[in-house]
Amino acid sequence: MITLCGFAVSNYYNKVKMVLLEKGIPFAEEEVTTGRTDEPVLSASPLGKIPFLRTPQGTLCESEVIVQYLEDAYPDHPALLPADPWQRAKVRELTTFVELHLELVARELYAQAFFGGTVSEGTQNRVRRQLEKNVAGLARLLSPQSPWIAGPTFTSADCAAWVSLPLVAMASKAVLGTDLLAAGGVDWKPYIQRVGQRPSAVTVAADRKTAQAAFLARQR
Repeated sequence: MITLCGFAVSNYYNKVKMVLLEKGIPFAEEEVTTGRTDEPVLSASPLGKIPFLRTPQGTLCESEVIVQYLEDAYPDHPALLPADPWQRAKVRELTTFVELHLELVARELYAQAFFGGTVSEGTQNRVRRQLEKNVAGLARLLSPQSPWIAGPTFTSADCAAWVSLPLVAMASKAVLGTDLLAAGGVDWKPYIQRVGQRPSAVTVAADRKTAQAAFLARQR
C-alpha cells in the first residue's frame, strides 16, 4: 500500500490524488500540513513541501515526480500518458507550462486573493505582465477542438490543469480585476466543467470542500 501525504486544500496534492483515482491504484491518505520542520517529514520531503508519497521502497516528493513514478510503476493500470514518446513529451510540456509559467506566477497573488493579505502594486503589475505573456503562450499550445488539454485523450496534464487553472483565473480576477485566462483567449470554464464530471474529480472536489471548511474553522 502507498500513502499520499499532504492535505486536500493543496492543488498539487489533489493533482496526485486525481492521478491515483484515475489509475485505480489503492492508496491511503495521511494529513500533513505544509511547512512542517519535524524530522519524519523532512526526511521524506526535505523542504517540508507537500505532497509526498510513502511507498514500500521509500518516500518520494515533488508532485510531478510522483505522477511519473505512478505511471511507470503501474503500467497495467489505465495509462495517463500516451505510448508515443513525442506525445508523452507534449503532455509533460503542457503540465510544465501550466504549473511553472501560470500557477507559480499567479501564486504571488494568493495571499490577497484567498487569505486576506495584501500584495504590493509593484508585484501586481509584474504578475499581470508575466501572466498576460504566459497565457498567450498557453493558448498557442492548446488545440481548440480537442476535449482535453493535450488532445483527444484524457492525460495526467488534465489532472494538473484541472486543479490549477481555476486558481490562476480566480486570483487574477480577485487581485487584478481581470480573469487573465479568459482575457487571453483560454476558454477554461467549459473545460473545467468537463473534467469535473469525471468520478475522480467529483471525489477530489468533495474532499477539497470538506478540507477547506475544516481549514477555515481552524483560522477562526
